[in-house]
Amino acid sequence: MATLKDIARTLDLSITQVSRALNDHSDVSEETRLRVKEAARAMNYHPNASARKLVSGRSGMVGLVVPQHRNIGQDGIFLEVVAGLSAQFSGRGMQFVLHIMAEHEPALPVYQKLIGKAMLDGFVLIDPQDHDPRIDFLKKSGIAFVVHGRVGKAIDYPYFDIENEHLAYDLTRHLADRGHSRIAFLNGLVGRSYVTVREQGYRRALAEAGGDDLAHLHLNSEMDEANGLTATIRLFSGDAPRPTAIICGNVRLARGVYQGLAALGLNVPGDVSVVAHDDELPSLRASAFFPALTVTKAPLRDSWEPLADCLTGAIEGKPLAGLQRIGNYTFLERNSVSAV
Repeated sequence: MATLKDIARTLDLSITQVSRALNDHSDVSEETRLRVKEAARAMNYHPNASARKLVSGRSGMVGLVVPQHRNIGQDGIFLEVVAGLSAQFSGRGMQFVLHIMAEHEPALPVYQKLIGKAMLDGFVLIDPQDHDPRIDFLKKSGIAFVVHGRVGKAIDYPYFDIENEHLAYDLTRHLADRGHSRIAFLNGLVGRSYVTVREQGYRRALAEAGGDDLAHLHLNSEMDEANGLTATIRLFSGDAPRPTAIICGNVRLARGVYQGLAALGLNVPGDVSVVAHDDELPSLRASAFFPALTVTKAPLRDSWEPLADCLTGAIEGKPLAGLQRIGNYTFLERNSVSAV
């Protein structure tokens, strides 16, 4: 493996010049910086993390800490997250480290251990919870981090998010404007921040439209196909008022809903209208449903670049105002909704 000395010898530069060029110091000309970086790539040079930290105070490594769960290897969303973030940080010349905690292992001691080793410059946090203890802990620790989402109203940390409250409002209002008053919402797990604000948007739209805000029509679960199917059977069983429309927190839930309605002999949209939020996962296209599914759409892959930008900026000490970003979503009306 090539060393700084090898690059310096090849380019007839000093080791100090090569090191400063690789670390983007301002006293190195753009021409020299480009020459050094091109030579480093050609010679397959990889800096030693410990040595780089001694020189720059940074390791060039960032981490993602996630809990272990039974199907983690088959979780398409998780694989999308890891692949997307890894590619973005790699493109910035940084290393992306995945740490999977043992089942039921508390998170804060894990972060404390990783911070104590002083090998990571920062962390990406995903699936933030209401009153998430990781955020307060990392703020007090003084280490850079970025959150995929927002928690609370006083937000003083880097994040990338979409307007989850607004999109749930838009989906609910779309159904209410077509005469639906009994609208079910299949939401995510209780306690996740985006789940909380989506419920707020749903209830706000119901209240404005005079719809029926019935407790049994708001269900929380993991957002997968199996839960979409079982929730649909539950909604149409027993004596409680049945919905005329269903909102799904993602397209995987919606696929289960379509299956459940078909098993019950109910037609979309003739008997029940269905809408969903679409993260646009490669393996599941809402436009390919029959009938095609009406959605709010915000591709999950559009999150990775701004998250990497915000964490890199936090590590570099850039102003917070530029490290808090909101992504867009689009509303796509298709054929899964009818008026009542």
